[in-house]
Amino acid sequence: MEKIQFSLLLKIIGLGSASGLIYHNNTIVGIGDNSTYLYEYHMDDSKLEKHPLAVISQEATPKEFKTDFEAITQYQDSLYIFGSGSTDKRNKMLKVDANTKKVISVTDLSDLYFSLQSFGEIKPEDFNIEGAIYNGNTWYLFNRGNGKTNQNILFTVDGKNLTDEYRIVVNHYKLPKIKGVRTSFTDAILVEDKIYFLATAEDTTSTYDDGAILGSVIGRIDLKTMKIDFTKKITDTHKLEGIALYHKSDEDIEFLLCEDNDTEVFESNVYKLKILGL
Repeated sequence: MEKIQFSLLLKIIGLGSASGLIYHNNTIVGIGDNSTYLYEYHMDDSKLEKHPLAVISQEATPKEFKTDFEAITQYQDSLYIFGSGSTDKRNKMLKVDANTKKVISVTDLSDLYFSLQSFGEIKPEDFNIEGAIYNGNTWYLFNRGNGKTNQNILFTVDGKNLTDEYRIVVNHYKLPKIKGVRTSFTDAILVEDKIYFLATAEDTTSTYDDGAILGSVIGRIDLKTMKIDFTKKITDTHKLEGIALYHKSDEDIEFLLCEDNDTEVFESNVYKLKILGL
């Protein structure tokens, strides 16, 4: 039987509303959904660096103007950062050099996001990309079902690019409830042939407005069957929005998780989640 251990690992002062993270060589690279900076936190000396992602970068961007960077993934030496698509100002994907942290390119995903909505039969007000994975050939994009229709969707996108030559496969998921509220995707990561995902229960029917946090779960999708083979509640109080692999052995697997505190306070908690017997 699976057992989990969930504990606070560290606090990053200077990063607010954390929405995604990458871990490599004792360094955490993170994004915040109200910021146009990329944050690099060195765990050895607790040093935080900020790298601009726009010509004029800012923190605590007003909600109506923010780019809403909600998903980050890495393949080889490139980072890919996605806007949520929940408004027409949130349709950009940034490709960033993982070593220099410089922006390589900016892609407008408006056409792709429209296609995802069409293929997924999802209304624009229920569209909200919160997780992304890239393995060099295929993109996996996760729609958070916190709109009125609760559409938790995994979009599989193959093709030469994300602008005009791609194929889309759609998988809908019914995720567990916490206190009567359906959880919804907030991030995901690929480990071998399994996708581990986070999902949070938030008492709202809007992809734009925040609601009361009722807790978060972790789950796993088998890439061969595209079916969920495991879910487990982590917490009743935290809105967990980012997941990165920390350690894996034959006996256990450990992840780093970040929390979106939905406040203007520039600090973010990073937790360690250990799963045994999975």
